[in-house]
Amino acid sequence: MIQTFLKQVQLFSQLNDEQLETIANACSRKSFRPSTVLFQQNEPGNTFYIVFSGSVKIYTSHNGEEKVLSMFKSGDSFGELSLIDGKPRSTSAQTLEECTLISLSASSFFEILKSNFEINLCIMRELCQRLRDTNQHVNDLTFLDARTRILKNIIQLANKHGIREGNLIKIRIALNYDELSQMSNVQKPILMQVLRDLQEKQILMPNGNDLNLDLTKLR
Repeated sequence: MIQTFLKQVQLFSQLNDEQLETIANACSRKSFRPSTVLFQQNEPGNTFYIVFSGSVKIYTSHNGEEKVLSMFKSGDSFGELSLIDGKPRSTSAQTLEECTLISLSASSFFEILKSNFEINLCIMRELCQRLRDTNQHVNDLTFLDARTRILKNIIQLANKHGIREGNLIKIRIALNYDELSQMSNVQKPILMQVLRDLQEKQILMPNGNDLNLDLTKLR
């Protein structure tokens, strides 16, 4: 079952069945309750994770204040950075809901890297993309106003995690409003005002646990 899933993961999409079987045999799968801290900032890193189901937030903490950087869902991977450079974790990771994660120990991770150039290349591309995302985030904080940052963040969540049905994109977000405001680097009252404005214009409408983004009105 793990092998079948790994074939759908972007990081391993270029591998053949034999390579996937090797990785699957080295992996373990485990379920976690909501709000489980998987690792904390500044801890040694010894595990690489892939989200099988559920969602995980990546965040940093300073003087008791938390800053959510990103959210990972099924098929996303994380935790490889400190394995590669040998330095402590630069962020913390916590489950947002009931999660099942696939994990790979540091020793198994390096054995696989030694024998599979394709995985090395995929990981380099993933790290390059995250660096580009970081550069873009710095640019957004410098040049975009709060409203634009919030709207851009919602669109990014829709593109990555939404399900499109015609002109609607259904977004299921396990993050709360405090965490959403942290991702956009705005204060919560500003986030709530922007969300109310989007709802009044019927651009972003609540639907149970989902948010519906109307692409026609967004234009």
